[in-house]
Parts: sequence; structure tokens; C-alpha cells
Amino acid sequence: MDTLSGLLDGPRARGAFLLRCLLDPPWAIRLEDRAPLSVTAVTRGTMWVCADDDEPVRLTEGDVVVRVCPDSWTIADDPTTDLQVLIQPGQVCVNLDGRALEEEMDQGVRSWGNSADGETVLLTGVYLAEGEVNRRLLRALPPTLVLRAAELDTSVVDLLADEVMRDAPGQDAVLDRLLDLLLISVLRTWFDRPQSEPPAWYAAQSDPVVGPPLRLMQHHPEQPWTVSRLATRAGVSRAAFARRFTALVGEPPMAFLTEWRLALAADLLLEPEATIATVARQVGYATPYALSAAFKRERGVSPRDHRRSRVESLSA
Repeated sequence: MDTLSGLLDGPRARGAFLLRCLLDPPWAIRLEDRAPLSVTAVTRGTMWVCADDDEPVRLTEGDVVVRVCPDSWTIADDPTTDLQVLIQPGQVCVNLDGRALEEEMDQGVRSWGNSADGETVLLTGVYLAEGEVNRRLLRALPPTLVLRAAELDTSVVDLLADEVMRDAPGQDAVLDRLLDLLLISVLRTWFDRPQSEPPAWYAAQSDPVVGPPLRLMQHHPEQPWTVSRLATRAGVSRAAFARRFTALVGEPPMAFLTEWRLALAADLLLEPEATIATVARQVGYATPYALSAAFKRERGVSPRDHRRSRVESLSA
């Protein structure tokens, strides 16, 4: 799988925080939740995004903002509106005096705000943990990414708006997948823009020589790939393939493959039923020992310690 596919087929949003916000002016919310990634779509009205490190940006219906940074930022009906609400780690909502506002601003199933209807309506999805796979893509993005409705060719926002208020069995899993789809649509649109600067490996997927073997490594990491075997798939000599791959991707084929396998392993190890043995087979290592040795060599910790530390951080 490539990184975009990895958001759907493998470790991905799991128990993401998803909320419909119903807001009448004046309103201003300071987001101090330290979330590694969030996606907010405007489905009615307008809002201003006020990142501390940038000029305020006005969003209207259909626009989407992705925040790829744990630093605090503000959304408001107007950049001059005084702060009224703080969102703290764990999605704890308080006023400026620290008084809890969850019950006061509860507007029903996954709905929250200072109004029952809302002159402005937002859909906000917060990824509570960052995966190793999608980090390879997200670290190439600006801290605050805005896409306009005219740029986005997707009906996911409308579908998410319909589904967020449903209270049905398995609904949390449905919403997680829809949030992933929205994020994928936004990222694909962003990186397809002429002025964007996607990661080298992302751009290399369109190269006629490097692209097909690169996708084979990503989609089938369990295969015993060698430079010679990949060069054969590319239809060029081993030396020519290695040179072209390194020039376009920025690292040799086997170095890329190792990093990709270990990124997948790091995410797969967090799956509840995963064992080191099953993960090793999924990412192309013959034995659990081989995976453990590679993981410790490249990341400085064992797979078991990695899993323990991540689980502890998520439950903290």
C-alpha cells in the first residue's frame, strides 16, 4: 500500500474524535489539545482560522482546513472576537476560568456548540494518535493547510455530515473510515496542485521507470525484493534502476524498502491481535527475530518496547 492507501488499508483512524459544532456569533475557540492531526470542514456559514504563526484565513461553506501540528491555534467567527472556550488535551472543553462546558454546550449526538441550529456549522475530526505510515506523508505538509470548496471534487463532506448525527451499531467505525476518506481527498488534491511540494517518493510514483517498482514495494512489502528483481520489473539494468531510484526518491531502493517495512510494522504492532511473528510475515521478515533486530537497529528500541510505550502514551 502507498501512504494514502495506508490510511484505509491497515493502521488508520481508530476511535477518532468527531464532532459537529453549531455556533452563533460571537464565538472564538482556542485549540490547545495537542492533537497531531485534525480536519475541519465548514458545512454552513463562515469561520476564521487564526494560527499563531500565520495570517488569519477566512473559510466559507465547503472549505476544509487540515492542521498538521500539535501547537495551539484558534478558530473564530472573526479574528477580533475575544476567546470564550479552550479545548484542552483529551478534548476537555472549558471556559477561560477553567469551568467545564461539556454539559452546557451539549447539542445532542456528536453535536456541540452555543446554539441548537448554528449560523456556522463545522465538522471537526481529530486524530488522537499519529501513525508511522501517514507521518511519512504528513511531515511534507505545512502546519495549516486550507483547501477551497471549488478545489475539492468529493461528496465525502456531505456524507460525513449526514452520518455524524446517526447513533447506530458500528457507527464509530463508519465515521473513522469517512474521516480517512476526507483526509485522503484533501491530501490528494493538495499534492496534485502545481505549486505543491510533495515528498520525493510521492512524486516518483509517476515516473515510468521508478514508479511501478516503487508501488510494488509499497503494496507488497512481504515479497523478497532485491534491486535486481525490481530492475527487471522496471525493464532496465540493475545499475540504471538503482541510480534513477536514488536520484528521484533520495535514497537507495533497499534503504527505502527497509524504512517502509519498519514504518508499517510500527503501526501494525499496535493492532490488538498482532504478534511480532504475524507482523514480521506481513512486512517481509522471515522470522520475529529478524524483524526485532532490524527494528532495534534502525529505531533504537525493540518492537515490544515500541508497542508498550505507544500504548502507554495513548492511555495517559
